[in-house]
Amino acid sequence: MSDVVRFKERPSDTLKVGKGFSLADTDPDSTPGYPGDKNDGEVLLDDLDDNLAQLQEQLFAESRFGGTKRILLILQAMDTAGKGGIVTHVMGAMNPQGVKMKSFKAPTPEEKSYDFLWRIEKEVPAAGMVGVFDRSHYEDVLIHRVHRWADPKELERRYTAINEFEARQTASGTKIVKVMLHISQDEQKERLLARLDDPSKLWKYSSNDLLERAFWSDYMDAYQKAFERTGTEAAPWHVVPANKKWYARIAVQQLLLDALEGLKLQWPVPDLDVPTERELVLRS
Repeated sequence: MSDVVRFKERPSDTLKVGKGFSLADTDPDSTPGYPGDKNDGEVLLDDLDDNLAQLQEQLFAESRFGGTKRILLILQAMDTAGKGGIVTHVMGAMNPQGVKMKSFKAPTPEEKSYDFLWRIEKEVPAAGMVGVFDRSHYEDVLIHRVHRWADPKELERRYTAINEFEARQTASGTKIVKVMLHISQDEQKERLLARLDDPSKLWKYSSNDLLERAFWSDYMDAYQKAFERTGTEAAPWHVVPANKKWYARIAVQQLLLDALEGLKLQWPVPDLDVPTERELVLRS
């Protein structure tokens, strides 16, 4: 569609956390690289659905013939930032048979008896799959840092363990897309109030969200530290301004498209005598 307003700059470049990045200086109300408005963004989201679906199918098809490539999307954010909306409006374009979703909650007693990465390792996507982590191993260096559930030495060990874990995944064929959906404290307040005012959204509200708001600046510091310690060339972080839900969705959609296109996927060519097979089908 010629009238679709597209990104002028690739989110994989403009939203990438690089040297000298400051979360405090990032405007959560901004729309980096995108010149359109909400209506334009919604049109773009719909327009690119087919592209996303086709690339996912190619990824899956390659795996049926020995391909090892896969995608892992890691979504981190403060509460109400829109992770669920990303899953619904972006991942919804994909064939659910090729998507593996995992939402990480507080660890169970069994999970606590192992190293923090034990439960994560079990959920990594298989070849040909697109994995989505709603929260992840990063909780162990975010909330654990904020509430001092881990001492500085242990946190440093975890940063190192995360980098080693992600390096192993990358070496095995996984393209990791790490996203922090960045909203403002005021925007979170509005979204919490909206949940309280809407009977259809009241179930999403948790008083714990209110308790964690008191630690906002501590969380921002913890995210900044995580970016500095775990942003690597193979698995960089991307901070997506998310006060505008529509922008966050098209930005993550484009990050996934960029990741899939970067895999240089090809339709596999089965070892078939096509004319003979066609003749057999016609005779059947």
